[in-house]
Amino acid sequence: MEKENIYILGIESSCDDTSASILCNDRILSNVVADQKIHAEYGGVVPELASRAHQQNIVPVVHQAIEKAGITKAQLNAVAFTKGPGLMGSLLVGTSFAKSLAYGLDIPLIDVNHMQAHILAHFIDEENHNKPPFPFLAMTISGGHTQIVKVTNYFEMDVLGETIDDAVGEAYDKSGKILGLGYPAGPEIDRRAQLGNPKAYQFTKPKVDGLNFSFSGLKTNILYFIQREVKKNPNFIDENLNDICASIQYTIIGILMAKLKLAVKQTGIKHIAIGGGVSANSGIRKALKDAEQKYGWISYIPKFEYTTDNAAMIAIVGYLKYLEKDFSNFDVMATARLKI
Repeated sequence: MEKENIYILGIESSCDDTSASILCNDRILSNVVADQKIHAEYGGVVPELASRAHQQNIVPVVHQAIEKAGITKAQLNAVAFTKGPGLMGSLLVGTSFAKSLAYGLDIPLIDVNHMQAHILAHFIDEENHNKPPFPFLAMTISGGHTQIVKVTNYFEMDVLGETIDDAVGEAYDKSGKILGLGYPAGPEIDRRAQLGNPKAYQFTKPKVDGLNFSFSGLKTNILYFIQREVKKNPNFIDENLNDICASIQYTIIGILMAKLKLAVKQTGIKHIAIGGGVSANSGIRKALKDAEQKYGWISYIPKFEYTTDNAAMIAIVGYLKYLEKDFSNFDVMATARLKI
């Protein structure tokens, strides 16, 4: 007997990307993202501008996702949306739209935790992508979050460690700002790191107990180092940019991998899945592949389009919750701070 097709619309609006996706069961039919270029002018996301842009983008983005999927609104079985964490104004736009659409179509509404979605993006059915077996360790690394999570099943997750200050993405962006690079700086640091000497300069690796992270001390260390060297040589950054970027990236990856090694040692789990925008970083991907050879780990790296904020990851959680009939009430509220 053939499985009944379930169509889920996912809506993601936690930060500065407006995204809508249609899933048929666990397969992607469409994944549309409208990004907001305006924030580059300010060197970071401006919350008020982000929520205004979401208001402009959400109707055309959802319309395009449904059209690209080749279905009609009437075929939708449920609407899944990001409840949090994220920027409150941005979340409110997605929440309000999802509620209105689900209510108008008389179909279930499903709220999704953005951080769980980064992890469960691994369960989107894709060719040449192996899904991690339970239990596995997930490292979620992005502009706003750095966490190591033990995943026992789809909805049983324990945070083993997280950042006590800046997230890893912030460390990249703030280092980039110090160096005069554009926003977001992570991809440019990654690109230049591949051209430089990773051991040219040594930066502080903050000492934090257990599996928690800290990146604020590293950021301060980089700032003081650059100020000191520029005082000696005003052209220091221009003359050594690739080496500086390579050394910053080497230090950050060293911090992440040391914590992952400790998590594997403590749990005995060698299946490692990464997610979040920073997981697109080539250095991190290489370090994981090297660890497979060295320590016998098995790593799971999502397709690039599912690493940054996107609605496909919201829709897959929506699908998994739909199977459990885990639906939301229409009085559900967006939450800027939301734990796994």
